Amino acid sequence: MTQHESDRRDARDVRRRRFLAAAGAVGTVGIAGCTGGGEDGEDGSDGGDGGDGSDAESSIGQIGSGREGRDAPGGTPMAEMPALEGELTVYSGRGEFLVGELVSYIDDLYDELDLTVRYAGSTDLVNQISNEGDGSPADVFYSVNAGALGALADAGRTQALPDDIAELVRAEFRTDQWIGTSGRARTVPYNTDEFSENDLPNDIMAYPEEFSGNLGWAPSYGSCQAFVTAMRLTEGEEATREWLEAMVESGATAYPDEFRTCQEIADGTIDAAFTNHYYIQRVLDGNPEAPIATAFTQGDAGAMFNVAGAAVVDTATDADLAANFVRHLLSSEAQDYFARSTFEYPLIPEVEPIGELPTIDELDVPDIDLAELSNLEPTIDLMREAGVQI
Repeated sequence: MTQHESDRRDARDVRRRRFLAAAGAVGTVGIAGCTGGGEDGEDGSDGGDGGDGSDAESSIGQIGSGREGRDAPGGTPMAEMPALEGELTVYSGRGEFLVGELVSYIDDLYDELDLTVRYAGSTDLVNQISNEGDGSPADVFYSVNAGALGALADAGRTQALPDDIAELVRAEFRTDQWIGTSGRARTVPYNTDEFSENDLPNDIMAYPEEFSGNLGWAPSYGSCQAFVTAMRLTEGEEATREWLEAMVESGATAYPDEFRTCQEIADGTIDAAFTNHYYIQRVLDGNPEAPIATAFTQGDAGAMFNVAGAAVVDTATDADLAANFVRHLLSSEAQDYFARSTFEYPLIPEVEPIGELPTIDELDVPDIDLAELSNLEPTIDLMREAGVQI
């Protein structure tokens, strides 16, 4: 080994030790305070969690922060997966502040891996890959949502994943061209000082007229617009228009993002809202005594489940290497990272979500083709026609 190689390996080891020991301390401050209007900005609000990380070096799944008393995750650890060797370019629609620690951890495991990551919005990266054509350097596309993955696949710019990777995740969260790596459930956060779960309708369509408390939402937020898109697909355009008009007439308070919406519930400003599940967990992570809890509707758009995921691009120089990178996103360590550091749902059954949440199997989700959620233009038109300010 040359002196340069030795220095490089030593530097990697130092970075890895510092990362494992300290990443949790910066998770909440560095991530939870970020907000934004699009799906990527929304993920920017995905807070990390605390924890001292003191046992990070000795157990699987301590990337990021660790949770005191949390058991080591199940699933397959990276050590049992094929080694990553060669040049690999990942186009990531998930922000570096959110997944950069995980990607760096994978990179640092393999001396023979030459990894380049380009971060941008998921939609922007789909357009970039399309514009680059056969000359695109992209090997893997990592998306914040299924819609962008479906758009890239529909453009013929992906290639089929190996069966042994696809089979790691339930059928509704993958196709033969892309696979979900973590998930988010739509929920109804509510103020526990004012209401109990039994006071809440289990039908999302009933809220504007039947719920007696003050409602909030974030209609300009990408996640909320995907939720309304799901309603349009499941309930029809006219019923969705009536629901939107009822929300406007009810005086529901609009906020710039769903993390802020949940904070307002905890502060007692509003009584309930419609958000992704992890914003509630983030508020509770900062204040375990906050009067906020999670409720679910049943089988409708209010219980929609979307995924972040990855695909191998058709221009991948080494398709096996690209597919095995995707496999690493489904490892024990990565899945537990998503649970602990981004508060998302792991998609591997052996890894549990954080918080008192039902498992994926216990959720009553609607039957929706997740790729169709990318068709936002009719939704935005409908929202504006109904008088929603976005």
